Amino acid sequence: MAEELALIVAEAEEGMQKGIGHLEVELTKIRAGKANPTMVDGINVDYYGSPTPIAQVANISVLDVRTISIQPWEKNMLQPIEKAIMQANIGITPQSDGNQIRLFLPPLTEERRKELFKKASAEGEQSKVAIRSIRREAIEQVKKLQKDGLSEDAAKDAEKEIQDVTDKFIILVDKHLAAKEKEMMSV
Repeated sequence: MAEELALIVAEAEEGMQKGIGHLEVELTKIRAGKANPTMVDGINVDYYGSPTPIAQVANISVLDVRTISIQPWEKNMLQPIEKAIMQANIGITPQSDGNQIRLFLPPLTEERRKELFKKASAEGEQSKVAIRSIRREAIEQVKKLQKDGLSEDAAKDAEKEIQDVTDKFIILVDKHLAAKEKEMMSV
């Protein structure tokens, strides 16, 4: 039974770690006033009939703090990339010079910063909900083992360990959100 409990705790911790990984990816997509190539991750371009990530049809680089450059490997991809960026509705209008596309990030207003932080907070809350859901499932598995003959003390110890892991990951979510807020609110 002890190894089954250890497995339940390990699986819960692994699932919570994936939740943190997802949060980190989502937070990088929320722009904080600085240009970041990950802002165009997830945008697909129609490449000869199949949806393809921009990074696979162009070179994406940061020219300065507020400018992203997208240099397609084929000139005929300029229009489809521009169209895909417009449809993605990331709040930036692409500007093409015939060779490359530039995305100029406007400076963030106080109102826009607060709006973006609300979005980041919502992502954080989703992560917390996912972590708590994993905790609930793990505790249910422990209770099933208790019905199958696990001692009450061992079950309580396992539940406490699961709760400790949960608390650790909830604190980690809060740390990520605090760092993102600091990044967003710095002018």
